[in-house]
Amino acid sequence: MDSDYPEKGPDVTVENITTYTAVVKPGLLDRWLDKVVETSGSELVFFTILIALLTWALMGIRFGNSNTWQIVISDVQAIVNMIFDAFLMRQQLNSYESHLIVAGCLRSRSYSHKRMLRQLIANGKCKKIQPKQFQELVQTDFKPDLPTENWLGRISTAVAWFSGHIVTVFAFWVCIAIWLACGPHLHWSNTWQLYINSATSALMVFLLAFIANIRERHTKYMNKCLESIWKVDAALETKLRTVSGDKIENPSIVIPPVKQTRIQRVIDYYADLVGTLAGIAILSFVIVVWLALGPVLHFDSNWWLLIGTYAGLIGLNDGFVLRNVSTVLGDYEDEQFIQLQHDDMNVLDTIVLGDIEEQQFTDNSFTYRISVRVGDICASQWIVVLGVITIFGLIIGSSAMRWTVTGQLLCNVPPSIIESFFTMILLTGHNIGETKRRVHLYNLYLRRLKLVSYVDTMTKTELAEVVSEPEIGKKEIQEVEIEEKEVEVRNSKFCTPEIDTDHHYFRFLRKEW
Repeated sequence: MDSDYPEKGPDVTVENITTYTAVVKPGLLDRWLDKVVETSGSELVFFTILIALLTWALMGIRFGNSNTWQIVISDVQAIVNMIFDAFLMRQQLNSYESHLIVAGCLRSRSYSHKRMLRQLIANGKCKKIQPKQFQELVQTDFKPDLPTENWLGRISTAVAWFSGHIVTVFAFWVCIAIWLACGPHLHWSNTWQLYINSATSALMVFLLAFIANIRERHTKYMNKCLESIWKVDAALETKLRTVSGDKIENPSIVIPPVKQTRIQRVIDYYADLVGTLAGIAILSFVIVVWLALGPVLHFDSNWWLLIGTYAGLIGLNDGFVLRNVSTVLGDYEDEQFIQLQHDDMNVLDTIVLGDIEEQQFTDNSFTYRISVRVGDICASQWIVVLGVITIFGLIIGSSAMRWTVTGQLLCNVPPSIIESFFTMILLTGHNIGETKRRVHLYNLYLRRLKLVSYVDTMTKTELAEVVSEPEIGKKEIQEVEIEEKEVEVRNSKFCTPEIDTDHHYFRFLRKEW
């Protein structure tokens, strides 16, 4: 073992690791924050918020005509939205790190698979086959398909597609147009503004809680799929090493950092700040100051609007940043899975005489193309810059109105409408990315099933003659590093992570053959 690696502790297992295990961070605070974020996406929290929204709607029948009631509810909703923005940001960053590690581990093994298959073909133990023969291979040791979602998961996915559909987004703007048309009849009053502010705030609370829930649900589903893929991949490597006698370690895979402009780097720094939930700590301090100002302002409507104004403006900026980061990181994840697909195809080219047909994500419908285009525009770094300029413009406008109730509503209503729209677009992007990822996972699993069947068929005699397992040496700790957005996977034969250092540093256990 290299001197750079830490010595093994007493908790290091000597069992052959063949299953996928999600990364657990070393820091106690990080683990606690991740648990809080996971809880925020639970069914309990989602249905609690749903019941609270229904209760608010019913109570509005009696108290809805009171401006104070609407202001209080809008403030509470703005604070909840800001908290969920932080949770969603951390969810996104955790998902990004996890997906890069998965892609790196599988690519590392894929290189070894190719090397050993070439060796077996050169030795005459295997031969190349036609694409039709490869497609007809059947594997009986593993399930033919990946796990399926339960009924609640399928319903949630359907609701996600409906809520994030471009037609639903269009219907949202139709409702905004109707509200604007009612302005002259209500004399552009504060009550008129509070109506839409309350409605859009409630919509945001629902959508943000739903996105947190659907992301958590999809993450758990993806982990189940990865467990199945890991078992097949580990079995494939075991069979290949048993037959070929190969003892060369899996190669290091370096995933370069995302190329960024200076503006994008600033956006990422802000996202990291929000993702560490520092924004919630700042919000807590602001709330304490706000409460202290209550007696001074006699707890009037201006006092109530202060906290809503702060949370609304910061939440607006978080909405712009969240959509940008989600797209930038999601696109880079897709690039890594496409590279993994390319590496797998190189493996198949070693044994198959021709091209292999696979399931592809194809949707050329008009609504899909519009959804992608709108999502790309909203995710632009310049839209984030425009959002910051808009926030300063709203502050200047409210200052010109001496921060009266109308002036404060200026910093509440437009941000609430814009953030609601961006939240819907965020859900649209999640739906598209999740569909692509499931296609990648299905193809990954199917390729490995076929490869295991191929090795079993070609080397049946050799495998039957093996009466003992290959000698298992000591466990070695190999590593995946994420430093300045760069990931390096080293010798991750069995990629179950043990994290024993800071937030961006991961070490993996690997069986030494």
